[in-house]
Amino acid sequence: MRRIILFHLAVGIFACTACRTNREKPTVKPLEYPFTRTVEHFDDYNGVKVADPYRWLEDDNSPETKAWVERENKVTFGYLETIPERSKIKERLTKLWNYERYGVPFKEGRRYFFTKNDGLQNQAVLYTMRSLDEPPRVLLDPNKLSADGTIALSGYTITDDGQLMAYGLSSAGSDWQEWKVRDIESGRDLPDTIKWVKSSSASWTKDGKGFFYSRYDAPSATNTFKGVNYYHKLYFHRLGEDQEQDVLVYDRPDQKEWGFFGAVTDDGRYLIITVWHGTDTRNRVFYKDLQSPGAKVVELLNDFDADYTFIDNVGETFFFRTDQNAAHGRVIAIKRTDPARSNWRDIIPETADRLEGVNLVYDQLLAVYLHDAHSLVRFHSRDGKWLKDLALPGIGSVGGFGGKRTDTETFYTFTSFTVPGTVYRVDLQSNAQSVFRSSKVDFNPADYETKQVFYKSKDGTRVPMFITHKKGIVLNGANPTLLYGYGGFDISLTPAFSVGSLVWMEMGGVFAEPNLRGGGEYGRDWHLAGTKLQKQNVFDDFIAAAQWLIANKYTNPKKLAISGGSNGGLLVGACMTQRPDLFAVALPAVGVMDMLRFNKFTRGWAWTSDYGSPEDPQEFKALYAYSPLHNLKPGARYPATLVTTGDHDDRVVPAHSFKFAARLQTCQAGPAPTLIRIETKAGHGAGKPTAKIIEEAADKWAFVVHELGMKPTF
Repeated sequence: MRRIILFHLAVGIFACTACRTNREKPTVKPLEYPFTRTVEHFDDYNGVKVADPYRWLEDDNSPETKAWVERENKVTFGYLETIPERSKIKERLTKLWNYERYGVPFKEGRRYFFTKNDGLQNQAVLYTMRSLDEPPRVLLDPNKLSADGTIALSGYTITDDGQLMAYGLSSAGSDWQEWKVRDIESGRDLPDTIKWVKSSSASWTKDGKGFFYSRYDAPSATNTFKGVNYYHKLYFHRLGEDQEQDVLVYDRPDQKEWGFFGAVTDDGRYLIITVWHGTDTRNRVFYKDLQSPGAKVVELLNDFDADYTFIDNVGETFFFRTDQNAAHGRVIAIKRTDPARSNWRDIIPETADRLEGVNLVYDQLLAVYLHDAHSLVRFHSRDGKWLKDLALPGIGSVGGFGGKRTDTETFYTFTSFTVPGTVYRVDLQSNAQSVFRSSKVDFNPADYETKQVFYKSKDGTRVPMFITHKKGIVLNGANPTLLYGYGGFDISLTPAFSVGSLVWMEMGGVFAEPNLRGGGEYGRDWHLAGTKLQKQNVFDDFIAAAQWLIANKYTNPKKLAISGGSNGGLLVGACMTQRPDLFAVALPAVGVMDMLRFNKFTRGWAWTSDYGSPEDPQEFKALYAYSPLHNLKPGARYPATLVTTGDHDDRVVPAHSFKFAARLQTCQAGPAPTLIRIETKAGHGAGKPTAKIIEEAADKWAFVVHELGMKPTF
């Protein structure tokens, strides 16, 4: 659930369609940035007066802010369209993106369900079929819901008999979802509509008569995309009734920051309520007996001392993946009627590898591990006995392995930096694997190589990094290199295929991805080492990665670009302000740039578990010391910078990027351009249409190619 929390405009307000014509011009014009007025505004943080001269840009609905955005977009697109390589880059991106992409299938009742994108469809389409041999039938095509592809399927769940589907839609990249119900046989929607859902899916009762979901109260019209979200509530919706009649199952008026995720167990007996507090990896677990009318919610795990992820139950025995007394994770069993800690049973003990997730399928525990940031899969019996390791196609990342205890098959997807997603079916009776669907991209994977290196950070910590590039490059210190990172919220960066990265490498670029502290690659301690008062470790790890690449003759500061999104945008912003001499280009996307006010908008308060709070005197000092917005210095020479954001981003509100870009343009003393690109009808990234993704990728690569002096040929 914490990953859901984290991390991904009115028409005509910010649009600049006239700026996107006449792409190819021989030279790039000198830049004149729009005027951005300042105000005399100061905030007092524990006796420290902090100026905020661009506070007015936080009001993204004001006519003045809208006009500012339009002026900035005009300058940005005017600059990008004069870069000659841009059209060829977009053409190549479009060609490579035109390949079939499949989601991992699953089965409910007598039907299979999976998603597929034919290639250039703006949104993936949901399909169903009764057997793996028959042609699939379209169940829901989001591309037909809007002309520009900005309505996305954000979630869906099927009844146990495979007859009904509850599904969520999000518009223009917003985290807000609207849920509906569809009859699967006829393909028709029922009247049911559920609004103001966020950080939640839906879970049907065993009889298919209704589902549980969580939502917030409706926001005010003026604060839909930036208002603070508090007081999550868990409801039950009975099929055929209006939302106003939904039953409130659980809430906590005394705990405004608590959130709830309700899931019905496969046997239909219990409602498991995962209670989360912001993005903290620790959580609580409550349950409700659905077979006992009037049963109260029972607080099973209420110490908030560890991560407890419910796997499945066998009768009254509940299985959990947890990092309690196990920084890398283990599997335990707790008997509902005798839950004392002294009676917990260790099922799969902790190992040296990070235990990412576990499912109980075919009465076996299918466990996915991370070993040095790439996947391993181990099968165990229900009592924890090791059965076998699943042979994977190579070093990469896997996802899937869903199913029920009685299922005899499961599906998973495998990917790496040079292998597009391939979906495999595993027959759990015979242990045989077969390819269910594979993606074919117009390139030769054998032309590329990936290696994993380990380097020392500033404090001596050993950090891994993946490096991928064309075979045969010369280590002469002159290769254009993109360093991509994240480093936060227990999120692991593992090998994954990307058309954008492939095009970068086709142009002669090196792609480097370090596994920074703050992520989850090595478990709880690795994560905590990059949080709060230790957040600087993340930036030190990233800077050390750049220094290693330079020392080992991959590149040099004039050929090095850095990129990251969301928390990764903060990473880029912090590193370019701390070491502007080390990088030639910076690409901070939807970044958290104002570390003193991130907690004032939407779900920003939830990030204090990783960042700390500006209201805490000690944590304020740490935040102020690296906050990208507050560490820009007038007269400094910063890298060429292209800030990107979306006007409907209601996770990291665009004000972060607005204020950072405005101050950067004022502070920049060097000749390098400092631009901001504001996408219309787009949010934090989830659900973004393919067409917009390609446009943005073409703009970013054109910017990098121009600033690094590259001459790509396709």
